[in-house]
Amino acid sequence: MKQINALAALVALGVVTFGTASMSGAQQTGGNEDELEIRKVIVEMTEGFNNHDGKAAARMYAPDARFVSVRGDMMNGHAGIEKGLSAILSGRAKNATQRTMDVTVRFIRPDVALANVTNELSGLVAPDGHALPSHQELSLRVFVKEAGVWQIAAFHNTLVAPFAPPPR
Repeated sequence: MKQINALAALVALGVVTFGTASMSGAQQTGGNEDELEIRKVIVEMTEGFNNHDGKAAARMYAPDARFVSVRGDMMNGHAGIEKGLSAILSGRAKNATQRTMDVTVRFIRPDVALANVTNELSGLVAPDGHALPSHQELSLRVFVKEAGVWQIAAFHNTLVAPFAPPPR
């Protein structure tokens, strides 16, 4: 009986919480249209990278966003991210290409979503100048919706299974 009462209380809390959100004018949970907009932004990011265009690759970042690259480079704010991406795309990634392999989007609030994006990168160069093998990277992108536009508030990138044994 206690479990049923606890479940009823959680359902009631959810109704009150979402009812309050809709009264304040907030959009309800992210729908298909929001997910499509987020996926469109992800495609634009990839196109900016593949065109080696730092401005295009950074267009979607919020003014106070933070970017952490797979190498641990940290860039802050839209201008800092644009400058950092421009340097990467004209340096170690000047011949690199990115291919999106998987995207999952999860809404944690109507105006906040998490996107996990797996990309395959090829053509990157190590700090010592030698070509790196193709590899996969997984990024977590935190999206926020401001004035009807989805922007990235945070981006963090990591290698997929960097210490896994090679396939046989």
